[in-house]
Amino acid sequence: MIAASDMLLALAAGTLGGAMNALAGGGTFATLPALIAIGLPANIANATSNVALLPGAGASAWGYRAELGPVGGVDWRLLCGITFAAGLVGSALLVLTPTRAFDLIIPWLLLFALAVMLAGKRAADWLARRVTIGRRTLLAMQALLGVYGGYFGGGVGLMTTALYGLLAGIGPRALFAPRTLMLGVANAAAAIVFVATGMVRWEAAAPMIAGALLGGWGGALVGRRLPAGLVRIWTLLVTGITTAVFFVRAYG
Repeated sequence: MIAASDMLLALAAGTLGGAMNALAGGGTFATLPALIAIGLPANIANATSNVALLPGAGASAWGYRAELGPVGGVDWRLLCGITFAAGLVGSALLVLTPTRAFDLIIPWLLLFALAVMLAGKRAADWLARRVTIGRRTLLAMQALLGVYGGYFGGGVGLMTTALYGLLAGIGPRALFAPRTLMLGVANAAAAIVFVATGMVRWEAAAPMIAGALLGGWGGALVGRRLPAGLVRIWTLLVTGITTAVFFVRAYG
C-alpha cells in the first residue's frame, strides 16, 4: 500500500494530467513522473498512467461521437480496428521490456514527443506542400501510432493531429473526434494487456482516475477562456522539464 501523501500526489497529478489532455494533450507528462516519484518502476508507472487516464479519454471520445466520419477516405471503424490491434502489440512489447531497459528508452521517447510538439504542425504543413500520401500510407501510419500509443503514448495525440492534417488535409478542429477516439482505443487495448499481466498498481491508479476525471472536466471549462498560445507554452514547459529530468535520471 502507498502512503496517504502519495495518494494525494497521484490525485493532484491525475487532475493536472486530465486538464492537460483536455487543453492540448500531454497528460502523461504529469502522471508518469508522479508515479515514479511515488516509487513505481518506470514500466509499471507507464502502465498505471495509461489505465488512470483511460476513463477521461473514453468520456472525451463519447462526447465527440456525433462528429465521427471518414479520415482521408478511410472509414473510422477500420482505423479503430487497426489501432486496437496495434495497441495490443505495443503494450505487449512494454510488458516484455525489462525495467532497466525502459528506464534508458523512456527519455528518448519523451524527447521524440517534445520534438513533435515543437515542430509537428510545421512539419506536417511542409510535407503537405510537397507530397501526396495515399490510403495505404495512412493505414500503415495508423498502425505505427497504435503501437506507439500502446507502448508509451506520450505526445501521440499531437502526432495524430499532425498526421491526419497531412493525410486528410483538414484542420485540427475537424480532427478532434477521430483523434480522440483513436487515443481512447489505443489506451483501451493497452489497458487490457496491462491489467491482465498485473502491471497496474490500483492503489495509485484509483486516486489518479478520480483526479483525471476532475481535471478533464475543469480543463475543458478553462480551455474555453485561455489563449491557445498560453496553453501551448505551458504544455511545452511541462514536457521539456519532464524530458530533462528523465535524461538525468537515466544517464546522470
